Amino acid sequence: MIELVDTYWLYFLVGQYPDGPLGGLALTVLLSLGALLLAMPFGLLLGVARVSARRTIRWPVAALVHLVRALPLLLVVFWVYFFLPAVTGVKTGQATTMLMVLVLFDGVYLAEIVAAGMRALPKGQLEAARSLGLGYGQALRLVVLPQTLRRSLPSIVSQLVSTIKATSLGYIIGLSEVSFIATQINTLVFTQAVEVYLVLALSYFVLCFGLSRLAFLLERRLQRGAAQAH
Repeated sequence: MIELVDTYWLYFLVGQYPDGPLGGLALTVLLSLGALLLAMPFGLLLGVARVSARRTIRWPVAALVHLVRALPLLLVVFWVYFFLPAVTGVKTGQATTMLMVLVLFDGVYLAEIVAAGMRALPKGQLEAARSLGLGYGQALRLVVLPQTLRRSLPSIVSQLVSTIKATSLGYIIGLSEVSFIATQINTLVFTQAVEVYLVLALSYFVLCFGLSRLAFLLERRLQRGAAQAH
């Protein structure tokens, strides 16, 4: 295994870069972080709409959230990569396709996280802010959302873990993320499949377990802070 890592570690990390497109573990991490960051404004808007007092806002957003959550991510990847270009005439690359799908799914799941965080706030926070002369948008931006995001930080980190694992579905459309690169390395060495996929599994484990521990520590810290406040 040491010889395998020594020979292919650079290809495993960055793919063909700089002589070709970025790939490997670097693409997996960057794609996951980029999707989560781009989905954050989308998720905040949907999350606020999910707890809106107006049914005309709340119900369509709830329908969108439930629809997206009910669809397999792999199916949406196929639709965007194969069906959408046939309809629009515009073909998207593998990385762009995967980023679009991940932003959509992350946005929907972040919406549920934000909505749950807002519902968990003590009642009267919004009304108290409004009574101080703040408008609805100001009250959300200055009072409600900062508290919501702070409480939701462990869940957001956990969503990043899910996004990292979801990038592996890009393999189906030829995206050179880390599992695709591992398969290519396996075709080169052929007799070391166990070692290749063990390295792949360890890479996912280190990333996801590390982030899961971070989420746990953040949650413990928030709980201690809440207990001290009381």
